[in-house]
Amino acid sequence: MADQQTVVSSCISFVRKELLDGEKGHDWWHVERVWRTSVLISKTEPVNLYIVELAALLHDIADSKFNGGDEEIGPMKATEFLKSMLVESSVSEHVVQIIRHISFKGGNNLPGFSSPELQVVQDADRLDAMGAIGIARAFHYGGYKNRLLFHPDIRPNLKMTKEEYQKSDAPTINHFYEKLLLLKDRMNTPTGKALAIRRHAFMEQFLDEFGREWNGEK
Repeated sequence: MADQQTVVSSCISFVRKELLDGEKGHDWWHVERVWRTSVLISKTEPVNLYIVELAALLHDIADSKFNGGDEEIGPMKATEFLKSMLVESSVSEHVVQIIRHISFKGGNNLPGFSSPELQVVQDADRLDAMGAIGIARAFHYGGYKNRLLFHPDIRPNLKMTKEEYQKSDAPTINHFYEKLLLLKDRMNTPTGKALAIRRHAFMEQFLDEFGREWNGEK
């Protein structure tokens, strides 16, 4: 059985390779930011850092959005890697549960699992969907899916089911109201909540400026 540092190092190499050609808003650099933010938040939370690191590194190993909506391919790939490294089953199972339950999946999705480690990684992942990087990622994905920037007649749907959220092709600006602006109040940890405040305010400032420019205002 490899020591924890070796497993984490091997996991970094594995994820880098797997996400090399992935959509650039969900690539290795996204994973690295989530990993580093998870480690930062862990400093103030009573968590198993080993589980946090592995879950952060593997959380997007096979995002269902890019795999025909298959929500089990990510957990499956993570399980295979962890087994190959002879990671103990209690750790592996916890990591896989985090991967299964980390995603937003629509405004009305209820959690089916929780742990301090999930809360940390979830906060880190949500923070990367906010602020300047969150804005950049939103429009990159919108371009990847050939979505409109904005349409004044297409209103945000704040009561989507999980299925509606996954199938939505609404303009990118709607995504701010349907998800990104909701994240600040869904942070789990004190550190996550504190970090979310500035990023949330930046998004609000951006949307205000976007509206002014769209409407030709001074």
